[in-house]
Amino acid sequence: MAAAWQGVFPALVTPMTAEEEIDCKTLSKFIDHLIEEGGVHGVIPLGSTGEYYALTTEERHLVVETTLEAVGGRVPVVVGCNAAATREVIEHCRYAEQSGASGVLLPAPYYSLPSHDELFEHYRAVDRAIGVPIMLYNYPGRTGVDMTPELIRRLAQLDQVQYVKESSGDVTRVSQIMRLCGDQITVFCGCDNEALEHFALGAQGWVGGAVNFLPEAHVRLFELMVGQQDLAAARSLYYTLLPVLCTLEAGGKYTQYVKACCGLQGHPVGPPRKPLLPPSPSELEELRGALEQFNAAWTASHRVVTS
Repeated sequence: MAAAWQGVFPALVTPMTAEEEIDCKTLSKFIDHLIEEGGVHGVIPLGSTGEYYALTTEERHLVVETTLEAVGGRVPVVVGCNAAATREVIEHCRYAEQSGASGVLLPAPYYSLPSHDELFEHYRAVDRAIGVPIMLYNYPGRTGVDMTPELIRRLAQLDQVQYVKESSGDVTRVSQIMRLCGDQITVFCGCDNEALEHFALGAQGWVGGAVNFLPEAHVRLFELMVGQQDLAAARSLYYTLLPVLCTLEAGGKYTQYVKACCGLQGHPVGPPRKPLLPPSPSELEELRGALEQFNAAWTASHRVVTS
């Protein structure tokens, strides 16, 4: 199977007003910025960075509609459709498909801790209910369930399961999945601070929260590794990105930090919805310092390239 989806896909934030209401106008402008200025290859609304778990069904529909209208067919839109029960997941998937989404992103249902056999039946039910591609999302740190390479091999036999966002934190999973599944599934990196390693092992894409505020750098790293196969240049860029990426991954406040960084980079998207709170002043200073360090290095490298 050729990889129809490739490249850098932001796990979109959901912009909100100070009153924690969805800000559709900002979402539309932000998506346009990511595509036209950032050069991203697709967008993923309603993932964990998009706070889907804190939104009502009506709000989720609003985000889907706003995103699809803003994208206007320029890049694929892969909608996060997770919920606690299979029937609810199917409802969200059908709505996404009927609205015109390119596909759906599906982690394991949260909290219930389904077994691998139960997960297989869950995904098979969804697979039979829709006609667009499914991107699996293995994130045991959030769902409590580890989708092993062996399980992913089983799931890859389903018609619509064509991609996996691998976020276990174990970079060896990439080669295990590719060895077991061959060309039946395309791997996307789901751990920001393992992107270079994922690409080196054959991943064809990157779904990341930091793409929201550093899209050009993410796209450039993908081009260097996957397009040009220039490891030396890619490694140099990656090392400048790592302080920011590691701060996000290790801080325990991923969504809060991503939203704050968007504002620090000149694209304010509002606060997270409670119970999440914006970063403290000291945390904000740490983020600002990491971003200033990266921005200086990025500007200097571009000055060298363009001069």
